[in-house]
Amino acid sequence: MQIESLKVFCDLAETESFTKAAQINSVTQSAVSQQISALERTFKSLLIERSKKKFRLTREGQTLYEYSKQIIQTYESLHSKLQELKDIISGTIRVATIYSIGLHDLPPYVKKFMKSYPTVNIHVEYRRANQVYEDVLGNVVDLGLVAYPTRDAKLEIIPLRKEPLVLITHPQHPFAKMKSVKLKALTGQKVIGFEPDIPTRKALDKILKEYDVEVKHVMEFDNVETVKRAVEIDAGISIVPQGTVIQEITKQTLVAVPIDDGDFFRPLAAIYKKNKVLSPAMKQFLSILKDAP
Repeated sequence: MQIESLKVFCDLAETESFTKAAQINSVTQSAVSQQISALERTFKSLLIERSKKKFRLTREGQTLYEYSKQIIQTYESLHSKLQELKDIISGTIRVATIYSIGLHDLPPYVKKFMKSYPTVNIHVEYRRANQVYEDVLGNVVDLGLVAYPTRDAKLEIIPLRKEPLVLITHPQHPFAKMKSVKLKALTGQKVIGFEPDIPTRKALDKILKEYDVEVKHVMEFDNVETVKRAVEIDAGISIVPQGTVIQEITKQTLVAVPIDDGDFFRPLAAIYKKNKVLSPAMKQFLSILKDAP
């Protein structure tokens, strides 16, 4: 019995998915099944109640999971400590990020990190916010990058920075000529918004409600790139993080107008699962994420 088999079993227990357990460990689903069967033979116990409707550990499976988790954490701590003693920073960092952070905020940090630690491989996946949390909690990835982080007892949250929010318009829109705009002026305006379940949309809805502003959401999208394209054809206005429109402002396909009522920001954060052993590479990557690019 190898420690890798115990890790596969723990990943399966946490994700409740043979597909995800295989993905995390870079093996086939058949290999996952074989390793579980081998563990059952070793311990002469049924570990999983195999049912199409529900995934469930047996009592023996739950006990094996609890002890295996301790063994794996001890092993990973040992491996991490030995790397630190040898001053080795290598390996792979798996990151899940929402689109806007991955496309606009993350690249300069990855570039800076790779310049300092070229032997580390950073694997980035672009996901919706809820999927980022699922991937982190399910050990599919090591780190998640989100906006408006949600508190969770199973997560560690590392605040990164606050991004200014700005109003964006087509260059021919009346607002484009203004030095700044009050939120009240948005009343009745056609707005290109994010989908209702996206954290940035929820935050913007809260701001508009506080200022007693009702707008007409004419289009809703799950990512900022599509929102910008809709504003570029003058389908409506929108409020987005400032850093996501730098290129369009430079090309003059969009105009960013400051909001006059105050400073509105989108908080960004890194998340990882509590009790996760961070490798030296992950610690350095988090350190760079917290600094200026």
